[in-house]
Amino acid sequence: MSGTKIFLDTNIILYLLGGDKTIAELLNGKQFHISFITQLELLGYSELDSKQQGIINDLLSQCVILDINDDIKSRAIHLRKTRKLKLPDCIIIATSLYLKLPLITADLDYKKVEELNLNSLRKVILSMKASSGQRQS
Repeated sequence: MSGTKIFLDTNIILYLLGGDKTIAELLNGKQFHISFITQLELLGYSELDSKQQGIINDLLSQCVILDINDDIKSRAIHLRKTRKLKLPDCIIIATSLYLKLPLITADLDYKKVEELNLNSLRKVILSMKASSGQRQS
């Protein structure tokens, strides 16, 4: 995956927070962007203790967090009507489309949006493995 700016779905942040080394390697040197929805989803867990909340806040401080605007609203409404996705997913996808950034997710439902520059987690991991195999040769 080329480029330094990427847009992350909530599930990718959760994998990172869970200690996934592949995700950490993928994000190394990248500027990552997220929707305010991801921020709300991460901080909205009722069972977060103060240590976990601090870790999440530290990670969020490294993200560019985009709030909603009229363009994102219009795109999200269109996606909700035409693709039958959950509203938070529509807002995340609409934000990625608005920013024109590749979106990394483990959510297969996002494939319903053909115009999305989608990088499934599986595809990214396979690409990383292929690249590292070529470098070792």
